[in-house]
Amino acid sequence: MLERIGLGLAALGRPAYINLGRQGALPGVRTVPAMRAAAWKVLDEAYAAGIRWVDAARSYGRAEEFLAGWLADRGHGDLTVSSKWGYAYVADWRPDAKVHEVKEHSLARFEQQWAETEELLDGRLSVYQVHSLTADSPLFNDPLLQESLFELTERDIRIGFSTTGPAQADTIRRALGLTVHGRPLFSTVQSTWNVLETSAGPALAEAHDAGLHVLVKEALANGRLAVEPPAELLGIAERSGVGADAVALAAALAQPWADTVLLGAASPAQLRANLAAARVSLPHADVLAHLAVDPGRYWGLRADLAWN
Repeated sequence: MLERIGLGLAALGRPAYINLGRQGALPGVRTVPAMRAAAWKVLDEAYAAGIRWVDAARSYGRAEEFLAGWLADRGHGDLTVSSKWGYAYVADWRPDAKVHEVKEHSLARFEQQWAETEELLDGRLSVYQVHSLTADSPLFNDPLLQESLFELTERDIRIGFSTTGPAQADTIRRALGLTVHGRPLFSTVQSTWNVLETSAGPALAEAHDAGLHVLVKEALANGRLAVEPPAELLGIAERSGVGADAVALAAALAQPWADTVLLGAASPAQLRANLAAARVSLPHADVLAHLAVDPGRYWGLRADLAWN
């Protein structure tokens, strides 16, 4: 089971994020040194538990920097490290910033951010992903950008993409058809899937069948399923002797197309609670399918989450 679990650093690389339940898990004063120490504690706990996939992004504040420092200090050489480009972090470490990240899928943005990622993670990066690709992204009509991404495969770096929004399935299916020099450009996909938002499931199954490595993000719906769990989820949790977060993660792990499920823990205690998913036995993969809501409604509620 643990070989199918990864750690995402979205909640640990910057002082503000939209995850519920994060506030009490982080340092009271979120200085850079304090957040670095918090990230290292979670990374240490994850590694000791057997997790070997860590996911970051240029827009996760200093996540790549924290990860690079931890790797250099600990010397672990058996990790799969993935990161993303396309969003720039612009909050300047201000939790109250009006804008925290800005998206741009251009060749110039890729070249800038690849240079930044390479400086920090050169020799350690396994997967580089387009952050929050959409079906109308300019990437699909930019052969120079596609070629530049493809060139990274010559350095044994896999090219992937993440998705967001109610039309994730459309994006996944369009991306599956994108080729460079007659070869598929993408070999990984990272999408939001949880018991409230299941709409990408069929397309992710198609991606898995096509040979892509499928990563699940936001399996706890940005913490909503841990902090405000539906009664059915809480009932299974109580009968299993675990938290609601573990049941929600078990539901993601039960999907046959899910190769890696990313945890977003902000503290060692949250990580340990998440890992209890390995002890949850669900009767079948779709036992909580009735909890799914309309994608438009789900993403509307997500858009209203406050950065704090």
